Amino acid sequence: MPKQVDHVGRRRLIAEAVCRLADERGLEGVTLRDVAACAQVSMGAVQRCFRNKEEMLLFALQYVSERIAQRVQARLVRSPAQSAGTALGHAANEISLLGEEHRAEARVWLAFVAQAAVSKTLAGVLRRNYAALQQAFTDLVSQADEAAGCAVPLDPQREARALLALADGLTTHVLIGHLTSQEAYTVLDTHLARLWDQVTPPPPHTGEDSAR
Repeated sequence: MPKQVDHVGRRRLIAEAVCRLADERGLEGVTLRDVAACAQVSMGAVQRCFRNKEEMLLFALQYVSERIAQRVQARLVRSPAQSAGTALGHAANEISLLGEEHRAEARVWLAFVAQAAVSKTLAGVLRRNYAALQQAFTDLVSQADEAAGCAVPLDPQREARALLALADGLTTHVLIGHLTSQEAYTVLDTHLARLWDQVTPPPPHTGEDSAR
């Protein structure tokens, strides 16, 4: 009886090998042979899963993106009763990859971003990922703004775009040592606090104020 091959599992195994190599050396010099050795499978096994390096990298990028998205979703599900503002803060903290436990993942993500600068296919995937994140942020800002009932509403899309760019940029600053993780978290928290200051309505007038 022919041996059954778990193609989905093998593709994920290869994607994990791509990520390990990206963490160690970036993606520019990574070859199918390198990945096969790292995944401890044959070259033929890699080639049966992916026709070329770009197809392999495309799958690996999607694999990393899904893993981050699942972690963000899990963080939100753990606190279903939270406000839109709190949910936005949790999501921004997760995608910024600032914690020491996410340092390797941050290096992998930036390796893909660098490769996407010379790959239209990878760039297309990243644009779709960022567009989805921006829309999620936009929805949360809009919900928080509506809940506050401010006379001068925020521009949710503009604020979402700024927050996404900030979270993404902080990843780089921490990786190169320009900021510590704690300093980066402080920058992010300060930005969010200022954002919510804009949507917090003024306190109600007291009876004494009304009498003046």
